[in-house]
Amino acid sequence: MAANVALLSASSPSTSAAASFLSRRPLPRCCSGAAFPKRASSRLSIMAALGDDPIREWILTEGKATQIKGTRSIGGGCINSAQRYDTDAGPFFVKTNSRIGPEMFEGEALGLKAMYDTKSIRVPLPYKVGSLPTGGSFIIMEFIEFGRSRGDQSNLGRKLAEMHKAAKSDKGYGFHVDNTIGSTPQINTWTADWIEFYSKHRLGYQLELASRRYGDSAIYEKGQRLIKNIRPLFDGAVLEPCLLHGDLWSGNISSDTKGDPVILDPACYYGHNEAEFGMSWCAGFGGEFYNAYFQVMPKQPGFEKRRDLYLLYHYLNHYNLFGSGYRSSAMSIIEDYLHLLAA
Repeated sequence: MAANVALLSASSPSTSAAASFLSRRPLPRCCSGAAFPKRASSRLSIMAALGDDPIREWILTEGKATQIKGTRSIGGGCINSAQRYDTDAGPFFVKTNSRIGPEMFEGEALGLKAMYDTKSIRVPLPYKVGSLPTGGSFIIMEFIEFGRSRGDQSNLGRKLAEMHKAAKSDKGYGFHVDNTIGSTPQINTWTADWIEFYSKHRLGYQLELASRRYGDSAIYEKGQRLIKNIRPLFDGAVLEPCLLHGDLWSGNISSDTKGDPVILDPACYYGHNEAEFGMSWCAGFGGEFYNAYFQVMPKQPGFEKRRDLYLLYHYLNHYNLFGSGYRSSAMSIIEDYLHLLAA
């Protein structure tokens, strides 16, 4: 989703004034074991301050750091804020949201870990998700130093296909938890049939949102007609529940300093591999990408006919998130398919 940006930049300006006073001031020691009331009071105050900041607490305990040297604001788009924490144990990447509970980041962490475990394409390893004492939530993850470009398109296509090939679900289509696409809830109830899953939990859900939010009965009714008639588009295709990133646009694609592709900010679920290209209208995938991808995951019959069906989910989501500027694209796809299917 184009607004859900959390890129890690190697050139972000430093704002080390935000470094913890705890990281620069060692705790007092009592060399003889005698009581020192003022120092004991100071130590309790420091520990209390640490407990009030769960991000720093994790970094300075489970994160194995003894010193936080500084923080750098990276920027998390219009949904989250993001910072780099520099420590003596290396950098950490932290996203926070002041309005949404930890469920959103829990879904992201499960998706990142699932992709990480495929050992195919590089993703940041998630470390910790929690609640902020003032409200909201946070996620701490591996910081990946980015290179100067998005990397090689063919390498991206090949590694993405390797992830799709490596991770399949024996539970059907869906995911272990519901998550979000941008800030929109994404329902991932396990479903045996892909067409049923995509019709109900992707297109149908977005159409219902548009009807409730805008009173848009026209797009809802035509969209429902399309849903009832899409099955012929899948004739001859082999459908398998592959692990998908789920929100693969240019802002969620980069490369590390070695030039290897990195993907982040996922909305993971197990689905038909072609659904991964639903954000291709703002991902910049070219011929080299698709050629490399299809060498690993062969193109299925009817691929071109289904391509816009997968774009439709994301156009509808953008309509629901950002307003009428995306309505015409969604409606055009629906009407073109109704004409193609004589529905």
